[in-house]
Amino acid sequence: MRFMVIVKASKDSEAGKMPSEELLAAMAKFNEEMVKAGVMLDGNGLQPSSKGARVRFSGNKVSVIDGPFAETKELVAGYWIIQVKSKAEAIEWMKRCPNPHNEDGEIEIRQVFELEDFGASDAVEHHRKLDEELAKKK
Repeated sequence: MRFMVIVKASKDSEAGKMPSEELLAAMAKFNEEMVKAGVMLDGNGLQPSSKGARVRFSGNKVSVIDGPFAETKELVAGYWIIQVKSKAEAIEWMKRCPNPHNEDGEIEIRQVFELEDFGASDAVEHHRKLDEELAKKK
């Protein structure tokens, strides 16, 4: 099972304040443990929302809204993609994670859909072929 682990933003992350050397070292150690265990597939921190944009759809109309975005608690500051046997295992890994902020916060864990979850169809087969092409580029 794959899970996306979402690190919520904070006032500091939205202000572009970089993590301390101690936090960077602790995160590197945690990431190394996940890599050695074969759990971590990907992970990165994200730039503040002031450097981002949102594409909004309303029927057939498309609009673009440039950041920054007001609701810090609704924003993402970083993520991991992990592969584990269960949600319980994902939770156990994330309980070991260093606190990503100098304040109270949350890490959200969400299971990723697998193609098999959708059943057989031409569209699913098309997605499977795209996945194969992506895998070749890695």
